[in-house]
Amino acid sequence: MAGWTETILRVNLTEGTVKKEALDMEAARKYLGCRGLGVYYYMKEVKPGVDPLGPENNLIFATGVLTGTMGSSTGRYEVVTRAPLNGTLAGSNSGGYWGPELKYAGYDMVIFEGQSQKPVYLNIYNGTAELCDASDLWGKNVPETTAALLAKHDPDAKVACIGPAGENKVLFANIMNDDHRAAGRSGVGAVMGSKNLKAIVVRGTKGVKIGDKDKFLAAVRASKKLLKENAVTSGGLPAFGTNVLVNILNSVGSLPTRNFRESHFETADKVGGESLAATRMHRNKACAFCSIGCGRVAWSEGKYAGEGEGPEYETVWSFGPDCGIDNIDVVNKANFICNELGLDTITMGSTMAAAMELYETGAIGKDEVGHELKFGSEEALIALVEATAYRKGFGNELAEGSFRLGTKYGHPEFSMTAKKQEMPAYDPRGIQGIGLNYATSNRGGCHVRGYTISPEILGLPEKLDQQSIVEKPAWVKGFQDLTAAVDSAGMCLFTTFALGAPAIADEITGASGIEFTGDEVALAGERIYNLERLYNLSVGYTKADDTLPARMFNDPISSGPMKGNVSRVPEMLPHYYEARGWDENGVPTPDRLETLGLREFMTI
Repeated sequence: MAGWTETILRVNLTEGTVKKEALDMEAARKYLGCRGLGVYYYMKEVKPGVDPLGPENNLIFATGVLTGTMGSSTGRYEVVTRAPLNGTLAGSNSGGYWGPELKYAGYDMVIFEGQSQKPVYLNIYNGTAELCDASDLWGKNVPETTAALLAKHDPDAKVACIGPAGENKVLFANIMNDDHRAAGRSGVGAVMGSKNLKAIVVRGTKGVKIGDKDKFLAAVRASKKLLKENAVTSGGLPAFGTNVLVNILNSVGSLPTRNFRESHFETADKVGGESLAATRMHRNKACAFCSIGCGRVAWSEGKYAGEGEGPEYETVWSFGPDCGIDNIDVVNKANFICNELGLDTITMGSTMAAAMELYETGAIGKDEVGHELKFGSEEALIALVEATAYRKGFGNELAEGSFRLGTKYGHPEFSMTAKKQEMPAYDPRGIQGIGLNYATSNRGGCHVRGYTISPEILGLPEKLDQQSIVEKPAWVKGFQDLTAAVDSAGMCLFTTFALGAPAIADEITGASGIEFTGDEVALAGERIYNLERLYNLSVGYTKADDTLPARMFNDPISSGPMKGNVSRVPEMLPHYYEARGWDENGVPTPDRLETLGLREFMTI
């Protein structure tokens, strides 16, 4: 079949072996690639409940059927493993240029098994691959590692690597590629560090075989037209990046502030996308085959001077409003440090916010922290972000994430997490659908597994009342399924502001040469979502975990347009289970699993 290379690279780090295998093409057809195919292989090969940082935990890098083609924003790949942060099945998606390069080198997927006794990296070049000594790279940050490997190998190669955060097994460490792009959330970088795997260098020149060039080009042209005509993908995102959302969310009273104690930040405009573009931005930047170009190349000034890519909206929120900070230079600097050291910005900022609340309530003191840590403490934020990557001082506590931090100091309720992963920058008391998505997300608090902000706030594909709950269960399910399919195909989520399942199906049809309908794409996404659910059930997650922090139910929004509102997840949850064909306990029924082609996983 076209689209896929039909080849896997399997690397046993314990034995030091590298070998090629044929890709299961029936599975490729059912799961598309990236997230879905990675989950399928992981569940086939790894027993539930393994230690995320142990040698039995596999680490999978996977591309999709569209990755590396000239389709719509098709520069994506996925990292699949068991998450050290919360034990769910992690799927971390990243853009840039590394994913396409792996396809061009002749591989759909790389599976890492075992654990190396010494630091190593994998060097891949056009169908050949070898493990190399990385002792001289251990301890280097992301830009240093990338520069050293490009100087040693092909300067046109692409590098995915960990920084000190991954080496030190920070539970929310990222894998970084192309210097600034992140496979983030859940701690996939810590898994890579536990395996003593520093980097993967890839160089490929083979291209991707297209099944039906005429159909593919027609589909791509049609999609590009839709993307160009859409106000978000052709206007807001290119001009202001994802950070355009700061002022939008603040205006609708749903911008979480000071660890979700409030939902409106009085000086949000100082860190918003408009301010960044006007005062600190060099230019925008796009990933491979992207016509949107939402990336930022920016700088910071004064004592917080720095330069790099970003920040994204969730990063600005986590280091800005959530920590009570309105200094764009501080926010930018914290972002640059996270990129250089390999830290997830959402969990990092949210954990800092939880620590600030612990400090202000007297649960921790200056002697223990080493800094005054009130909301708005700029210097402490910068110092502690760096300390976290190296697990130095109080940074060692922060490196465990907000749930463990809050639990240790007697206040787990200060952890704004779902399934022990920090919630992103949308208040679920003000936006009901995103709250249901957080609660039911397979990887814990996550906005990009079902981005109902699109209809609830942006009005795409239609405007939904952000406080209404009647229609939200069906919308959340639909968005979760579509996102799973998009992630798996190798497309960027942002294309869905303009493209629906039929347009995505047309591109997959052209690339693969296999006829896909919009319904089949949606069904593939549902299959993937259910498979992830089965894994989480197998490691002990239950209906009781489909919830939010107590603050979301007990503390109504205190001011602004959403004043008095709380999350209504408990009311929506039964209807969500019904929409999914799950039983009253949130377990997929045998009939639904049979329909989805998941018979082989029914006994898990």
